[in-house]
Amino acid sequence: MGFKVETGFYSPKLEEVGAIAKAAEEIGYDGIHASETAHDPFLPLVLAAEHTERISLGTAVAIAFPRSPMITAMMSWDLQKYSKGRFILGLGTQVKGHNERRFSVPWTAPAPRLKEYVETLRAIWDTFQNGTKPNYSGEHYQFTLINPVFNPGPLEHPYIPIHLAAVNEGNARIAGEVADGIKLHSFNTMKYTQEVLVPSIEKGLEKSNRSRDKFEIWGGGFLATGKDWATVEKNVEQVKRMVSFYGSTRTYQGVLDHHGWTDIGEQLHQMSVNNKWDEMPKLITPEMVEAFAVVAPYDNVVEKMRERYGGTVDAIDFSDYSKDIDDQDVVRHLVRELQRDPVPA
Repeated sequence: MGFKVETGFYSPKLEEVGAIAKAAEEIGYDGIHASETAHDPFLPLVLAAEHTERISLGTAVAIAFPRSPMITAMMSWDLQKYSKGRFILGLGTQVKGHNERRFSVPWTAPAPRLKEYVETLRAIWDTFQNGTKPNYSGEHYQFTLINPVFNPGPLEHPYIPIHLAAVNEGNARIAGEVADGIKLHSFNTMKYTQEVLVPSIEKGLEKSNRSRDKFEIWGGGFLATGKDWATVEKNVEQVKRMVSFYGSTRTYQGVLDHHGWTDIGEQLHQMSVNNKWDEMPKLITPEMVEAFAVVAPYDNVVEKMRERYGGTVDAIDFSDYSKDIDDQDVVRHLVRELQRDPVPA
């Protein structure tokens, strides 16, 4: 099968969002998503919804724990209504340090808390849509009170898909148990996905008595491509920077451990503590680049992406390249080829 192909906003100027979203739809992307790095991920999607008619609109991802489930439920409900049913809620947990020291929220084991978060959202939306009496009580979240003033009422398209971000086994299992899909972190390899994350997803699906065809696996790694090898090599340097950045985070150490790169992870962490960010990419070897990224020029990037992700991943990110080259027809062709079912050998 072909892939669902998406692009994204990463640090958008709000005045440019409408034009970017409209161009993405015209090129033929299936979806567009907004991340939560230096900007809120929900606000750009309002503008994207206004300027598009077909593509899906999602957060990839919004950080869950700093927002109460009710706050997230209301924003999602409004976006679902305004987009006429095209919204996908992507949620992530972030790491302990950012929750406590950047978002000022307490930290507990993320997987069970994330499960309750999703269950609370579904309970709230059930009340919005059907008037069901609020009756959810968990260890971390509860929803037991509402009145008509605070209920926005039913929608034409009430089901909002939820995708959960996961780097480690716990969140992957919870995604399989309670969500509609998983958003694989870019700091990921297919070896790690197939040997660690997919089995965890399958455990969750089995627990909820669901089949794999009802669940979407999105993402899978970095991409270094371009019109020629000089451009590709330039993008490889960016991949090295990103791998070294994420590899310095102890929460993500499991990916490196799985490949036998534990020592490199420990060195990266110590260098980050010492603020040696510019030196860290030098530790990323060609073998690591190959594991973390598809590296290929435009003329065979589709083949390389199919080789890596085919049979495991349903949706991929092909971001930024529509903005980096002048000939939009090239991107339109690449997107169409990625979406197309491959010709049998």
